[in-house]
Amino acid sequence: MDIKNIQTITYNHMAVRVYGIVQGVGFRPFVSRIADANQLKGSVANKGSYVEIFASGEIPHLLQFLDDLQNKAPERSAILKIDVSECEDRGFASFDIIESEKEAGDIFVSPDIATCPKCREELFDPNNRRYMHPFINCTACGPRLTILDSMPYDRVRTSMGEFPMCPECEFEYTHSETRRYDAQPVCCNDCGPEVYLLGENPVRGREAISLARHAIADGKIVAIKGIGGFHLCCDAANEEAVARLRAMKKRPVKPFAVMMRDEETVKRECEFFDFEEQELTGYQKPIILLKRRKESRLADSVAPGNPKVGVMLPYAPVQMLLFDYNDGFKMPTDCFVMTSGNVSGAPICRTDEDALKEISGFCDLILSHNRKIRLRADDSVMDFYKKEPYMIRRSRGYAPLPVMMSAGWKGHVLAVGGELKNTFCIAKDDLLYQSPYVGDMEDIRTVNALRESVKRMEELLEAAPTLVVCDLHPRYNTTLVAEEQNLPVLKIQHHYAHVLSCMAENDVAENEKVIGVSFDGTGYGTDGTIWGGEFLLCDYGSFTREGSIHPFQHVGGDIASKEGFRIAASMIRSIYGPGDEEVIDALNLCSKTIYKIVKNMAAANLNSITSTSCGRLFDAVSAILNIRKTSTFEGEASTSLQFAADSFVEKSRCADNRPVQTENVPGIGIANISGSNINDLTSERNENNTSDLPKYEQLAGKDFCLSDLMKMKHGEDGRLLLSTDKLVKYIVDETLKGTDAAQLAYGFHYILAKQICEAVRLISEKTGVTSCALTGGVFQNTLLLTLCDEELTAGGFKVYRHSLSPPNDGGLALGQAAAGMYALNHSQ
Repeated sequence: MDIKNIQTITYNHMAVRVYGIVQGVGFRPFVSRIADANQLKGSVANKGSYVEIFASGEIPHLLQFLDDLQNKAPERSAILKIDVSECEDRGFASFDIIESEKEAGDIFVSPDIATCPKCREELFDPNNRRYMHPFINCTACGPRLTILDSMPYDRVRTSMGEFPMCPECEFEYTHSETRRYDAQPVCCNDCGPEVYLLGENPVRGREAISLARHAIADGKIVAIKGIGGFHLCCDAANEEAVARLRAMKKRPVKPFAVMMRDEETVKRECEFFDFEEQELTGYQKPIILLKRRKESRLADSVAPGNPKVGVMLPYAPVQMLLFDYNDGFKMPTDCFVMTSGNVSGAPICRTDEDALKEISGFCDLILSHNRKIRLRADDSVMDFYKKEPYMIRRSRGYAPLPVMMSAGWKGHVLAVGGELKNTFCIAKDDLLYQSPYVGDMEDIRTVNALRESVKRMEELLEAAPTLVVCDLHPRYNTTLVAEEQNLPVLKIQHHYAHVLSCMAENDVAENEKVIGVSFDGTGYGTDGTIWGGEFLLCDYGSFTREGSIHPFQHVGGDIASKEGFRIAASMIRSIYGPGDEEVIDALNLCSKTIYKIVKNMAAANLNSITSTSCGRLFDAVSAILNIRKTSTFEGEASTSLQFAADSFVEKSRCADNRPVQTENVPGIGIANISGSNINDLTSERNENNTSDLPKYEQLAGKDFCLSDLMKMKHGEDGRLLLSTDKLVKYIVDETLKGTDAAQLAYGFHYILAKQICEAVRLISEKTGVTSCALTGGVFQNTLLLTLCDEELTAGGFKVYRHSLSPPNDGGLALGQAAAGMYALNHSQ
């Protein structure tokens, strides 16, 4: 029975099963302590899929024990269900933690947990025997997933099994009155792993940390092995050091994450608020996207042209020691660039061999250690929408916590995910486990990392998939990985998988249909064209394409995805006809020679394909407005377009003398997986809890007619076509009139959102469906998200959106897994 339904018990001996995140979080020691407090005898053990408790005692004490179990559980635990039943008297003489045993069933693997406040305090206490110990941990903190070999979670099944405990640590490990009772990674300076500098004559221990600190202070770049992989680190206030790191990584402008010493440093450098602080200082410690203060000391090249910066606090002891150490040297900076230690396109390095081979040319020193990382885990990246987490990259601290469905599905499925921002997902019955971030599959090293990670996760979760799900694209490397599993393969259209991921995260019922607004860069369509701005009527079993943005000719293949001016030129050719060259010249969009090439290729349909990519639409408008004509990383042009729109909103509010609340609420800013940003300043929210964004009709002038831009056509297949071609023409015409680019950037967002909402309304009238899901990488743009969400909600629609699963391709595997589980359970 479920503990919530227990009013009383009438027996003195009970068996209890606790399901959830109850391994690796100090749960067994907690059970032992509350059993002792309630004068019970019995035992507690990990069973792999649950914690099993036998308890004997007086009935009032048993009842109090159950109450304590439910209400005083460790902070890092997450109890999903407690089953209680009567059992026979087992003759216990005391209450003991007993050896764990494997048993089949649901498995909940704890993510890695940031160093807790008590361990941090001990770390800097000269009277504590773990003073300055780079691997300090306890039952409430430390590595979990990244050191785990197999379940259940015990020391012998982790990479800490290689380090025998000293007598003092063993005493703490075996005595319930200590903070480290049954803490699997427990160790100290005498018996734990060791840090060292890689090289011909490696320096070890204290001297290694001290040399690394001095190197950072001197403007050098140091590779540092952490919990889930290596980082590349330098002084974030040193413009020369940051610029050098950019040059060595061949990363011209893509933002770097910054690790700041403490909360006071964050407050000095950034604007942030209570709801962000809870996540920033919590036990996951993700990278949080925060607005940078004008007086910030950070080097401009940390995030060039970007109003925000990705900030995290130290979450591993060695990171804390780089800021503060007892070597007589005061670190002159309290902000480090802390970016993933990898070659562009390759997975994060996790071994010394990886680091020496891949990133030794990027750094001056490599600070490593001999605790093996079993599974990579890059840093998670988070923004906020309506004061709630809005995940951009879900990895360390969150993976592999499962999404729990209530469909009653049975079976095991592997979903290999997307080609970009790859994560995979393993489904076991109603639990859908999303992996840590893997990376982009264009590099064979990342493909191999995917293969390796899938195998390890299947072993950890004791999963035996009978079906593998992948993208519809026939030439993706993920498709190859799927096909080599020697299992039946189900191929799912990219944008349909996006919608399903949003449905699964929100546990949408099997019998419910939603209107999926799936907007992103590119995906292989069922008709062989490029999709990316789609309206899909979906349930878990199928979809129909009800609408899209207006198709355009994508000329130039992959290069056009990086050079938005080529997409803009192709659109202008189609829209303006004979007057196209004059328009191109007036906009100074590109040279006559380049335009002639684009025009001839389009006319001959060479290296061209029909596209409805909303991401490329954003790139084209960014180029037309001369904001960004090209991109050096995915999303650069489109994020810059939103930054311009945000700045216009902020200025218009100030001009209206509206009170500005310096708080991250939806409506201004942006983010993408590579580290760009989402929210920004907005005015105070009104009584209807809306963002109070300006109405563009009141800004655009007397000749502006929104209704003309709202009229829709129908494609040959009968689907609705948004008038995005008219929207592009409006942006071009207004640009040629000299209208402010920032105003037009906002106008583009506003009008596109109006078109989206009108399309949803028309599809709803046709189908009777009143639920919609906003998904895909474009909806990382929370200005567009806010405009759509608020109007649709005001119109009576139930709006599903993402929170802890990314809207971008990092969440794609979740939708694939849902499709696979539905197919498995509804096959004929």
